[in-house]
Amino acid sequence: MKKNLLTMGVVLAGIFSAVNVNASEEVFTWSCSESKQFKTSGTTEKILLTWETKTYSLDRQTSLPGSLRYKNTNSGHDLVVLGNKAMLFNIKAGIRLADFCQTQEMRAGKLPHLFAGAEPFVQN
Repeated sequence: MKKNLLTMGVVLAGIFSAVNVNASEEVFTWSCSESKQFKTSGTTEKILLTWETKTYSLDRQTSLPGSLRYKNTNSGHDLVVLGNKAMLFNIKAGIRLADFCQTQEMRAGKLPHLFAGAEPFVQN
């Protein structure tokens, strides 16, 4: 009986933690000029960037008003998001990896999903 309760508890804990992870892990595809593409998931404070089959964790950085910036200093990946486009750099190599990147929502005239709930982009 104790073994069955323990097993059920472990299974339920796994289900509930998976639900919480998946709720914040919606994946967004960014299409860029020159047929380049990357994907992001995560929160306004920390995102996962998938670029050329590798995934990197990027932390939000202080940025200019009207923009968001995410960096991974180890890999050099630097994502700058403006209201109408994003740019992906590798600051270690000193190159721009992708330019004029937009999600499907951005192409429809909406703000990037990363701006949702981020200062100063909180909508009243």
